[in-house]
Amino acid sequence: MNKKQATTEDHHFPWDHPRFRSWIAAARACQLMQQTLARALAHLDIKPPHLDILVNLYRFDRITQQELARKLLVGRSNMSMLLPQLERRGLIDRRGDERDKRVLRLSLTADGRILTEEAMDIQTALIEKTLGGSPIEDCMTVAQSMERIIAILLKEDGDLP
Repeated sequence: MNKKQATTEDHHFPWDHPRFRSWIAAARACQLMQQTLARALAHLDIKPPHLDILVNLYRFDRITQQELARKLLVGRSNMSMLLPQLERRGLIDRRGDERDKRVLRLSLTADGRILTEEAMDIQTALIEKTLGGSPIEDCMTVAQSMERIIAILLKEDGDLP
């Protein structure tokens, strides 16, 4: 039988493969998590990318804009759009480094800290609602699998951005 005579029974479609199914499931879950989180945060007038920035500044005070972009896996252009929005709202401060004035250091303002804590409570409640019935061992297995995928993709992309 030549290639043109092959039937669908002879072909192995990618969606039949467990790894393909796993990839698609992870992508769909990520997309739905972002949409659900966006709805939950809407009354605070922040979106998930804003929360990512705020949480990182909460954890790593006086981080540079470049370090933040690297942690969030986004380019500087993305940062230059989001940071001014947060700064105009009085949620973050950007100040020159004492030793190197070319470097900007980022910090939360008092209002930014309060909003971040409220948003983290919302996110934590959402995580608990979603995963609360899952055994911790299952959560750790998923986390380890996702971290392995992240490491592979970062290595392939040359640790972008």
